[in-house]
Amino acid sequence: MRARMSLIPLALAVILAGLSLLSRVHPMGSRISVNWAFASASIAVLAVIAVVLEFEGSPAGSKEVALVAVLGTLSALSRIPFAAIPSLQPCTYLIICAGYVLGPIQGFMIGVMTALVSNLMLGLGPWTPYQMIAWGSAGAISHLLKRSSGDGVIRSLTILGGIWGFVFGSIMNLWFWTAYIYPLNLATFAATMASSFWFDAIHSLGNIVFLSSLGGKTIRILERFQDRFQLTLL
Repeated sequence: MRARMSLIPLALAVILAGLSLLSRVHPMGSRISVNWAFASASIAVLAVIAVVLEFEGSPAGSKEVALVAVLGTLSALSRIPFAAIPSLQPCTYLIICAGYVLGPIQGFMIGVMTALVSNLMLGLGPWTPYQMIAWGSAGAISHLLKRSSGDGVIRSLTILGGIWGFVFGSIMNLWFWTAYIYPLNLATFAATMASSFWFDAIHSLGNIVFLSSLGGKTIRILERFQDRFQLTLL
């Protein structure tokens, strides 16, 4: 149940994208007057709040909370040195590894903290809730690969990281599309997606490089922390 709870934000983002498209494609679309930028941002914020409340109501002890805070801050700081390189996000690999080892709720919370803390330095804005969902969902979904073993773990996580570069871009495109593009229709949505392809490709390639080269070591370190402090899987 907790794992499904953690995937709700991603599902909401997908549903919202579908509703946005249908409102313009459907014959009645022209009669529907909705501020989609505000609506989508509101749903993103509510989705983040839902998972934060889930974490608050969980049996997590002080050790789990402290580790999530430390990893979230470390992940956020890892983003700063690469800010000058568009879409190269080393924090994504760390979030994926953390979610894989610690659990979906912790993984989502680390993603949320990454966006919030890093944007305190890089700039907060209406895009922040979307980044929270995009990174948080990466941490939550990575735990679904827990059944992998041996070299298959890194291979599976690397594939996820490669895919997530484009998933992340799609979620962020949803924000940009609803906030700045008019009219909202299939043509403008496709153009928005196409315009970010190379940026998403850089993100994807960066994830592949970081996970394939550092993923194994990072997972072993996190597993030692988990065993040493007997952390609870949420």
